[in-house]
Amino acid sequence: MDKMIAYCGLVCSDCEALIATQANDREALERMAARTREEFNIPNVTVESVMCDGCLSSSNRLCGYCFECAVRACAMDRGVATCAHCDDYGCATLETFLGMASQARSTLEVLRAELAA
Repeated sequence: MDKMIAYCGLVCSDCEALIATQANDREALERMAARTREEFNIPNVTVESVMCDGCLSSSNRLCGYCFECAVRACAMDRGVATCAHCDDYGCATLETFLGMASQARSTLEVLRAELAA
């Protein structure tokens, strides 16, 4: 699988949820759901709620947060491949997210440099 870069710069193709979903590995998904229930104290996390085809996917198999992600919604509305492709790169919505995910910023900066070249 080629790298799948989310709108926000996270590398979906490195994500345990996507890997387990694509491999149809129910045991790995069960472990992920159990870990999420425990770590985040969310009792209703199920295998189905951790299944994910990646945030660029149009499928309904997306991790719970993808459905409420402001970065994803904005990028989809604007029709950009990633936030690196957006004329408003560095907007408040993206910066709020990147404050929690510095590795995503690095990915977006590499994409922006490639676009500028």
